[in-house]
Amino acid sequence: MVAAAASAAAAGGEVTYDGRSLMIGGQRKMLFSGSIHYPRSTPEMWPSLISKAKEGGIDVIATYIFWNLHELQSGQYDFNGGRDVVGFIKEVQAQGLYVFLRIGPFIEAERSYGGLPVWLRDIPGIVFRSNNDPYKVYMQNFTTKIVTMLQSQNLFASQGGPIILAQVENEYGNVEEAYGEEGKSYLRWIAELVVGLNTGVPWVMCKQDDAPEPLINSCNGKKCGETFVGPNSPNKPSIWTENWTTRYQAFGEDAVVRSATDIAFHTLLFILAKNGSFINYYMYHGGTNFGRSASAFVTTNYYDQAPIDEYGMERQPKWGHLKELHAAVKSSAGPLLSGVQVNFPVGPNQWVYYEDGGTGQCAVAFLVNPEKHGTPVPVTFQNGSYVLPPKSISILPDCKNVVFNTATVRSCRRWEEYKEAVPRYDDTTSVRSQKLLDHISTTKDASDYLWYTFRCRTSIRYFVPIPD
Repeated sequence: MVAAAASAAAAGGEVTYDGRSLMIGGQRKMLFSGSIHYPRSTPEMWPSLISKAKEGGIDVIATYIFWNLHELQSGQYDFNGGRDVVGFIKEVQAQGLYVFLRIGPFIEAERSYGGLPVWLRDIPGIVFRSNNDPYKVYMQNFTTKIVTMLQSQNLFASQGGPIILAQVENEYGNVEEAYGEEGKSYLRWIAELVVGLNTGVPWVMCKQDDAPEPLINSCNGKKCGETFVGPNSPNKPSIWTENWTTRYQAFGEDAVVRSATDIAFHTLLFILAKNGSFINYYMYHGGTNFGRSASAFVTTNYYDQAPIDEYGMERQPKWGHLKELHAAVKSSAGPLLSGVQVNFPVGPNQWVYYEDGGTGQCAVAFLVNPEKHGTPVPVTFQNGSYVLPPKSISILPDCKNVVFNTATVRSCRRWEEYKEAVPRYDDTTSVRSQKLLDHISTTKDASDYLWYTFRCRTSIRYFVPIPD
C-alpha cells in the first residue's frame, strides 16, 4: 500500500500554470524542490539521498543535464553507471517525487566549460550561446537527444512520468547584452526549439526577465522575495529556480555558511511577497566534483554546507529547520494558493499577511518582522499578542496559534560534546604506575581516553670538559 501511494504521488498528468501556481492534473501545487546532481554522487548513494530529501519535505528533485559528461566525442554518447540519468529519474519516481529537469545545455554549475564539451570549440565558425548556426546545430542535436531518450521511457508528466518542469539555457540574462540583437534572436529560437519538442510540460529560463512566450522567467539568488522583478506575464507563476543554501568554495577560501534561519525567512518571504509557489534549493545535496570535472579553482566538495552534506549526512540544524518550514507551509497551502491576500501593518515596521478563504475571514496568517537587528517586537493581531524576533516570520495556520517561526530553531538532532579534564602529574586523583595500564580495567569504560603524564628523574651527572 505504501509503494502504491508513492507511485501515485509521482505519477504525472497534464501540467499547466497560471499566475498563481503550477497545476498538475488540475490541482494547484505548492512545491519545494531540492537540487541533487546525479554525477556528483554515486549510483549507490542515489536512493538514500532522495529518501532523505523526501523525509525533509522535498517534493521535487532538480538536476542539470551535463553535456560534457555524456558526449565526450561528437555523436558518441554515454549514459552508463554514474551517467545513467534515466536510472536516476526512475529512482526519484519510485520514491514518489517529481523531477525538475534543467537541460541547459550550457549549465554553468561550476562545471568545467560550463558543461559544454571541449570538442565544441574546434567546430569552424562556432560562437557559443548565440544566434550562430554551427552552435545551434549541436545544441539542438543534444537537447533533442535528451528529450527523445526520456520520452522513450515515458518520463515526462504528460506521459505519466515524474518530470513536471524543464529548463533551457542558464542565466543568459547575465550575458545577453553582449550579443545584442543576435542574443535576442537566439532566445526566440530557443523558445521555438523546446516548445516544438512536445514534452507536455512547462519550460523556464532562469534570470531571464525577457523570456519569450510561453517560457517562464524565474529567479536565482538568496533573496528573491526582495529582488525578483516578478513574472513577465500575469499568467505565469513565480518560480525560484535557485535558492542558494550556501555557496561553492574555491581553494584558499573559507566555507560560506548561510544559516538555516536566513534560508527559512527568505523562502517564506518569497511565498508571501511574490506569490511564490515553487522554490528550488540549490543545492540540497552538493556532493563531489569527481576527477577534473570542476571549473577553475573550485574545490572537490561542492556546496558542502547544503542540507545534506557531501557524504549524504543531514546537516543540522539546516535540514531539520527547513523540514519544519515545509510542513508548516503545506498545512496552509490551500489558502495560500486560492485565497485573497490582505496585508496591513501591526507595528512600526512589522506587518501581517493573511489569506481570505472567500468567507471574509482570516484563513491563515503570517506575522512579519523584517528588522535585521534589535530586540523582539511585541505585536497584536486579532486580539492576540505575539512577540516577533528580529528578521523573522511566524506562521499561524488558524490565525491564532504560532506553529513555526523562521528565527526559532527547535527540534533537530545535534552533535553532543563531551569534555574531559586532562590530569596533571601532581593531582591526588591520578593513578600512579610504573608501566602502561590496561584501558578497560582502569577506566571501567567510563571514558574513551586514558591520559598519561610522565615525570622522569635521573641521578646521572654529566661533566663536559671545556677545552683550553
